[in-house]
Amino acid sequence: MRITRSSALAVCLAATAAFFTASLPGTSTAAVPDPVRVAAQPVAGSSNVKVEGTRIVLGDAPAAIGSSELKQRTGLAELTPVRFAARTSAVVVGYTSGTPDGSSAEVDVRSWTGNRWSEWTAAKAGTPTALPAASDQVQLRIIVSAPPTGARPWVGDVTVQPTGTAAGSGMTIQAAPLKSRVFATREGLVGGTTANGHVIVNRDHFVALPSRRGLSANGSGTYSVKVCTATRCAFEPVWDVGPWNTKDDYWNPSAIREMWKDLPQGKPEAQAAYQDGYNGGKDQFGRTVANPAGIDLADGVFWDALKLADNSWVDVTYLWTGDGGRGTVSISSGYLNVRNAPNSSGAIVGMAGKSAQVTVECQTTGQSVTGSQGTSSVWLRVHTGMYVAKAWVNAGTFGAC
Repeated sequence: MRITRSSALAVCLAATAAFFTASLPGTSTAAVPDPVRVAAQPVAGSSNVKVEGTRIVLGDAPAAIGSSELKQRTGLAELTPVRFAARTSAVVVGYTSGTPDGSSAEVDVRSWTGNRWSEWTAAKAGTPTALPAASDQVQLRIIVSAPPTGARPWVGDVTVQPTGTAAGSGMTIQAAPLKSRVFATREGLVGGTTANGHVIVNRDHFVALPSRRGLSANGSGTYSVKVCTATRCAFEPVWDVGPWNTKDDYWNPSAIREMWKDLPQGKPEAQAAYQDGYNGGKDQFGRTVANPAGIDLADGVFWDALKLADNSWVDVTYLWTGDGGRGTVSISSGYLNVRNAPNSSGAIVGMAGKSAQVTVECQTTGQSVTGSQGTSSVWLRVHTGMYVAKAWVNAGTFGAC
C-alpha cells in the first residue's frame, strides 16, 4: 500500500520558509491562516463510501456498469463546505491516502462564486490550487476507485488552508453558457450504477459527460445541461461520466482543459479521434473510438424527451458555464413536461428531469397549476416557444414575456 504524507511535508516547508523570511533584515510577514480540518462526514448525495475514524474508505458496492470507466468500483464523498474569514484566490488541501493494488484516490475542490458552485478541480496534496474566482467558501470531494475486486483505497486527515497565493484558474462564469453541437448516444444499461451512485431505472432522465468536473452528486442538478434538437429540448442533470473519456472537459477553454489542450473548445476528443484520427483514433484508455459521441443520454431523454430514433447530433448547452435566469425542477421522481404554451393542454415539446436546472428567459400568466411550490398561474419560458409551470420549479421572479 502506498501512503502519501504530502500535507505534512508542505507544512514543514512553509514553516521553514517563514522562519528564514522573518530572519531577514527589513522584512515582515503577514499572518497565514491555519489549516482547517475537514470532518470525514459525507453529505447527502455521496455514494459507496464508509467512514472509518478520520478516513473516507471505498464501500462494498460492485463495479458501476453504467459508466465507461472500465468497470471500476467507485465511491464519491462530498464533504461539508468550509467558510473562511476572508476571501482567497487559492487553497492548499492536505490529506493522507492509501491506494493499494491498482486503486486510486483523488480530492477535488470547488468554490462558491456568489450564486452557484464552480466546477470541481483536482487538488494535489500540499500544493496551492487556484480557485476560479476569489471566494470565502469552498467544498471538497473525495473520489476513490479500485478494480472490481479487492482493494479498498482511502483518504484521511483532510485539511484546507486559504493561501491567496495563486491567480484565478480562468474558469470564470461568462455571460452566456457554452453551447456546442455534439453527437449523442443512448446509454441504456437499466439496473446499472452511474458514476455518482445513481441506479439506472427504466426511461431514466440524466446525461453523461466525459469528465468528473461537471458531475453532480446523486439527486442533485448542480451541473445540468439543455439538450435540443430542431423541435424539442430536454433539461437534465449530469449523473454519469462517459461515453468514451473521463477527463475530457471539452466545454472549457484550452488553457484549463484537463486533457487534450490542443483541441478547440467545444470539440470532444472522441469526435476528433473518430473524424480526424486524433490520438491515433483512440480514447484516453487506448480503445479505438467507434463513434464521435460527446454525450450519453438516458433512455427517457433519448426516446421520450427528444424523440430520437437513433444516435444523433444535438445542441448541448452546459448551464453551469454561464450566467442568467435559472430554476430547479422540484419533483420527487420522473420528469416535468415542457409545453409549447403556458397551459397543460399545450403540446409536449420536451421534458425536464428531477433536480435539473432550467434556463428561464421570462415569465407569463397561464393556467393555474398546483405543485410542489404551491398553486400558481405563472409559467416560465425556458426556451423559445417552450414553457414549464412554475408550480413545479423552485425559482425567483422574472420579467414578463
